[in-house]
Amino acid sequence: MLAASSALVLGIPLLLPGVAQAQNQMLVAQTTAIAATSAQNQTLHLNNDRVYSYNLEVSRGTTVDGMYIPAGATILGRYEPASGGLRYVATGVRMNGRTYNLDATSEVLEDQKDPRDTSAGAIAEDAGIGAAGGAILGEVFGNADIGEILGGAVAGGVAGNVTADRVVVVEPEETIILYSS
Repeated sequence: MLAASSALVLGIPLLLPGVAQAQNQMLVAQTTAIAATSAQNQTLHLNNDRVYSYNLEVSRGTTVDGMYIPAGATILGRYEPASGGLRYVATGVRMNGRTYNLDATSEVLEDQKDPRDTSAGAIAEDAGIGAAGGAILGEVFGNADIGEILGGAVAGGVAGNVTADRVVVVEPEETIILYSS
């Protein structure tokens, strides 16, 4: 027993039969992955600083806490701001005409520059506005020439791309994995 006391005081683990097994066991939280897709039929462009209440639809049947959730069940919840984008937070599931509590969240759905603001058409529009601005400024300060117009077009295109909002894009068929613990 003196050896055990000395070992513990010195911070040296002393492995005794039966104790070694208990020390090496780790408790692992049970999580269940729920595959779902957006219940909306159109692409969603969600600002990363707002909360949006949208439903999801279960893609594959799964069991959560002993309750079977079939494919096609409706997940109730919302997209909430998170560092780097949005996270889906589920609060319930509707199936067979009843609603049940469900506590599940997704990983962060990363934001990106709004593709509606960075498409070729949007950049061309911004460049056109910039070119018009360059021509106007050229006339105000003297004679407008091709340099002012091209400079304005480039500046307008760059400014439109740089100032594009950051959004989370959710496609209708995109799989969102929720984790229930």
